[in-house]
Amino acid sequence: MKYLVRALKYFVQISLIMALILGALMLSGVISKDINVAFQKGWTSVGYIALMFAGVSAFYPLFGYTRRRIVAPGDPAEYRSLIQEAFRDRGYLPDGEGAFRSASTWMRITRLWEDRITVTPILGGFELEGLARDLARVASSIEHRISTP
Repeated sequence: MKYLVRALKYFVQISLIMALILGALMLSGVISKDINVAFQKGWTSVGYIALMFAGVSAFYPLFGYTRRRIVAPGDPAEYRSLIQEAFRDRGYLPDGEGAFRSASTWMRITRLWEDRITVTPILGGFELEGLARDLARVASSIEHRISTP
């Protein structure tokens, strides 16, 4: 269900951005305001574009959200303050036990409120789950703090 909601959010976001771009081009006179003139096949082309957006949106959550393991020897409780510090330095605030959300409202909006990163202790370290591009930054910060004495 979460996957479907994410895909729908991305479809709406991509469609809205495209509509804003086309609207700006039409208002500025760069392209015709008549859809049948602006697109080679008129409204049929708009349907094809929507299908293409739906296809991209259907696959984006598959690649955009991931899990990443961090190796940390010893007791996971030892690293709690390091992890919280890493998230704080990257602009995240605690959101319940083992979860963090962006402190920036703009970042939350651009991420469609899918900015949550969860930290789960596992045998030999931690597992982080969230948006891949944000996860890479936070995970590298945590790994650096763990490896630096």
